[in-house]
Amino acid sequence: MLGLNRILSLRAARIRSCGPPGAKLSPRSSSCQNPGASSRIYCACLLLLLLVTPRVDSSWWYIGALGARVICDNIPGLVNKQRQLCQRHPDIMQAIGEGTKEWIRECQHQFRHHRWNCSTLDRDHTVFGRVLLRSSREAAFVYAISSAGVVYALTRACSQGELKTCNCDPHKRGRASDERGEFDWGGCSDNINYGIKFARDFIDAKERTVRDARALMNLHNNRCGRTAVKRFMKLECKCHGVSGSCTLRTCWMAMSDFRKTGDFLRRKYNGAIEVTMNQDGTGFAVANKAFRKATKNDLVYFENSPDYCLQDKTAGSLGTAGRVCNKTSRGTDGCEVMCCGRGYDTTRVKQITKCECKFKWCCAVECKDCEEAVDIHTCKAPKRAEWLDQT
Repeated sequence: MLGLNRILSLRAARIRSCGPPGAKLSPRSSSCQNPGASSRIYCACLLLLLLVTPRVDSSWWYIGALGARVICDNIPGLVNKQRQLCQRHPDIMQAIGEGTKEWIRECQHQFRHHRWNCSTLDRDHTVFGRVLLRSSREAAFVYAISSAGVVYALTRACSQGELKTCNCDPHKRGRASDERGEFDWGGCSDNINYGIKFARDFIDAKERTVRDARALMNLHNNRCGRTAVKRFMKLECKCHGVSGSCTLRTCWMAMSDFRKTGDFLRRKYNGAIEVTMNQDGTGFAVANKAFRKATKNDLVYFENSPDYCLQDKTAGSLGTAGRVCNKTSRGTDGCEVMCCGRGYDTTRVKQITKCECKFKWCCAVECKDCEEAVDIHTCKAPKRAEWLDQT
């Protein structure tokens, strides 16, 4: 703890010496132009500290744990703008809270067969603990999926008439056409642009209060998540005419199921690009010149992930001891990969399943309850000496 405080105090002192808080992160700032090797080393250390010093704080993600008890002053970690928006729009905060539960479930679905499975910590204001302090692929994914989740929740709440400040998309009026011909805008088109705007104003507010590499990474991945939801908007229509001939159509724009957004961001996680800060501290450069440059639709990260094999309080890793694995799989859910070569225990349990189902006129299906024995495989705990090395 003393070491961390020392790093933070050094970081603050060096930021003050190289310019005011609003100054750009640039190795060419005024105090860094002094001649001599010591000055160059001094500024290099500053940029390094800005890049790697983790920011340990609470998150708006905790709104999901508060449920109907969202009180703006009780949400730790909000910056002034976020708190003001919270106080001004309590109905929107309720929607964000419900959306938070949904995107966390989606995150856990996407990583259910992986060593890191998007685990959350009860009564922890950071929600995910220390694991996201590292600027890793996992952090990139969580920031993207959380931003997407807010867009989705707010857009849905608008269409359902649950928010005072928005409604259906007002721009979808009159006539339009697609490859099938002309149609009339009708129904309730999802107001995706409102969801994106409020999500940007609320979520990005915290990242815009600081000027460091991690904030820039978070802003990039937040944007990637927001645009992912809009990518899967679809045109839905209802036909009118004799016997459903569809001579007239009424159409509206609707969001696809959130699973499509989750699948898309999961693929972006697989192809995430490792980057470094560029020289003037305003953007990214690809870390490995052999790889392509990151686009606005790519997830980006600075640091490699731990292997998540062992419990490591410093890294926030819960380890894989006790995790269920698939004995026959060669994928990430297989016992060899999931258990990191430590082996697995097998327990035989009894399960009740439906069997001998018959259709009964009219109109039901009757089944019997059958008992069967199933083998459950769980990863062995590490040897004590191996575990101590990581704690």
